[in-house]
Amino acid sequence: MPSLTADDGVRLDYTEYGDPAGRPAVLIAGFKAPATTWRYQVPAFADAGYRVLAVDLRGHGTSEHPEYGVDMVRRGRDVAAVLEGLDLRDAVLVGGSMGANTIWSFLAQSGAERVAAAVSIDQTPKMLNDDGWPYGFYGYDAANRDTYFATGIPETGHGTPMAKRGLRLVRLMTAMKGMNREFTPGELALLHDHAVADWRPAIASAGIPLLFVAGAESEYWPSGHAAASAALATDATAVVLDDDGHAANMEQPKAFNKAVLEWLAGR
Repeated sequence: MPSLTADDGVRLDYTEYGDPAGRPAVLIAGFKAPATTWRYQVPAFADAGYRVLAVDLRGHGTSEHPEYGVDMVRRGRDVAAVLEGLDLRDAVLVGGSMGANTIWSFLAQSGAERVAAAVSIDQTPKMLNDDGWPYGFYGYDAANRDTYFATGIPETGHGTPMAKRGLRLVRLMTAMKGMNREFTPGELALLHDHAVADWRPAIASAGIPLLFVAGAESEYWPSGHAAASAALATDATAVVLDDDGHAANMEQPKAFNKAVLEWLAGR
């Protein structure tokens, strides 16, 4: 498997598909998810002419798994390591869940010189709810800011129950097969760092076309986060996928791929 080395010596693995001369599409998975969860996107993007790179950031998939020291700033630097190490330009960044906020971390630190557009998949840029932002993680506010994610990701009671998702669940479980669902202390520290961040300023200053995709039945936050996030930027679009949960690209891959590729076709 091809790999590259980040500036601190950590090995980052990736897989590559499609036309080597095509526009790069860099796929960045969410918290703990391996690059293989993009199994429904890789063929569609490759068939559309993209050079598809599914990346395992540190702590994901086959890349190195440091026990500590991974935060959202470090994840953004890993994205920079990929773009610079492979000398990618005019790239499309696609991030699912925490992978989306990792894109904002990268842009805040490195700017968009190498990036043509970015796609966020069902991820609010601010997980903490307050009077000015009601699109955060269900039940998460100032009262439990430092304890809500202390042991993992809480059940919210929102969205379609797993047992009733039918084929959506089959697709999700197939894509997530083999993923370790236990949490190390380092992963919980990353989860908290992610939860308290506010990436709205990074979105406002991104300066590139942005697409925000939301699952209408997300179990984590209201789908209105997509339109609210798009309103922060000068060139942004929001799409809500019906009959879809948080893992939008896995639960409804055909609808997701169609929405993203059609949006990218004009950019």
